[in-house]
Amino acid sequence: MSFAPASPVSGSAQTGFTTHTYTLTADIAPSPNGKQYAVTGLGGTQVGVDAHSVSKPFTITMFKPQQLRTLPQANPVTGVIKNIPLNTYKIITRKGASPAVNQSALVPRVYTTIEVPAGCDTYEPEELRAMLALHIGVLNAQSAGIGDTIISGIL
Repeated sequence: MSFAPASPVSGSAQTGFTTHTYTLTADIAPSPNGKQYAVTGLGGTQVGVDAHSVSKPFTITMFKPQQLRTLPQANPVTGVIKNIPLNTYKIITRKGASPAVNQSALVPRVYTTIEVPAGCDTYEPEELRAMLALHIGVLNAQSAGIGDTIISGIL
């Protein structure tokens, strides 16, 4: 299955939020190698949070490489493959937020970049799945702690 989040999405734990959900609507990504969704509805308790608008965007976008790279041939003498290319995928979440009263909204961003050496996708896909399982699992399990850290500055 490709990147296609089911709507609504249940939010991970955050201090002060309860049973929070996000209704997603397909949007147009800024480039043809991306898929974007805008948050058009909010559920649960998340006081002060706004859904997507022009001045306060709330989107999640996934990008694939513009050109997928494959594994080059090995040296016929040594069997070594040099200069293995990377396929880089990115997921960006944007959420407009005002820095102070009567100020224009700015756009904080969360980036996840996934770099996959060509060939790993076919030779050891289970290793890539394990990498993602840990990464996303820790982010999900530590969501409130990460939120507290970016608010308090205490790691």
